[in-house]
Amino acid sequence: MKLSFQNSFFALVSTAVLIVFFVVAKAILIPLGIALLLAFILFPVHKRFRNWGVGNIIAAFLSILLLVFIVGAGITFFSTEIIALSDELSNFGEKLTRLSSDVIVFVNENVSLVNDLEKDELLKDLKLWFKSSAGSLLGGTFNSTANFFTGMITVFIYIFLFLIYHKGLVRAFMKFAPKDKRSNFFTMLKNIQQVGQKYLSGMALLIVILGFANSLGLWIIGIDSPFLFGFLAASLSIIPYIGTTLGAFIPVLYAFMSHDQLWVPFAVAVLFWFIQLVESNFLSPKVVGNSVNVNAFAAILSLIIGASVWGVAGMVLFLPFAAMLKVICEEYEPLQPLALLIGNANFQDRDKKGWLKRLKDKVT
Repeated sequence: MKLSFQNSFFALVSTAVLIVFFVVAKAILIPLGIALLLAFILFPVHKRFRNWGVGNIIAAFLSILLLVFIVGAGITFFSTEIIALSDELSNFGEKLTRLSSDVIVFVNENVSLVNDLEKDELLKDLKLWFKSSAGSLLGGTFNSTANFFTGMITVFIYIFLFLIYHKGLVRAFMKFAPKDKRSNFFTMLKNIQQVGQKYLSGMALLIVILGFANSLGLWIIGIDSPFLFGFLAASLSIIPYIGTTLGAFIPVLYAFMSHDQLWVPFAVAVLFWFIQLVESNFLSPKVVGNSVNVNAFAAILSLIIGASVWGVAGMVLFLPFAAMLKVICEEYEPLQPLALLIGNANFQDRDKKGWLKRLKDKVT
């Protein structure tokens, strides 16, 4: 077996240049990547409007209008629930301040970090700190809100362009393939679109199911605004591995701060643990299915790389992008080993005994 130093060097340099490009151009690539995935899921809607005799531009506009309605309904729902919970959030902040002061005083009494530390004085300092940081927090919230809506407008523009020019884009990409391979290349593009479409539609259905399950459980336990915490936790599940833990931590912390009985946060923790267990073993394989078909190692690696390159957006986007990369690698023989590293079929133990026997025969 020969190892080409030149090819390895070019591969490493190309990977490094690609990562640098992702970091430098993330302001453009993040909304472009989100728009591409959303365009995949809106393409059947756009096609349905076209079959009804609607023009290309009007069909794209109506598809985006439907998406705006869904996103606006979600924002309105969360905003209404947060406003209804505003009084409880104020009490929550007061309790959190008192808990912080109690913890600091307790640690100081046992470790003796600061001499003559009094709880009332510490509580007063914490309140002044929260008050002084309120202005910067408000300014940061305003800037984040402005950037969010600016990004949404940019995403909608990209989606509109993807929908009205999808045929031209496909014809342009087809030119990259030789004439005798263009049918296979078109199949690859179709599979990429189906991966993004099935992943997003499956995740949307999964969020709805988890949202109602979480909300019902929180309502039975007696948590205020159960639909807010239930659907917030379900929405965070789109971030692999980390999202479900964070989504459970928020209602558990709120239950611990808003209820005097210790069994309430314990019951919330058990609820989310059980729902997460059902989701991981039954719901996610059935609802999302094999649309991603990425093994756990590649999924965690894509999560870490996405967080390093694009932050939270990368944690959401890089998993379906890894699945799309697997589809591309499967069509090119030099890249097929990479497809095996990303995919899940190569890591299954269905033929474990036969594989071990073949390995033993080869060695002996």
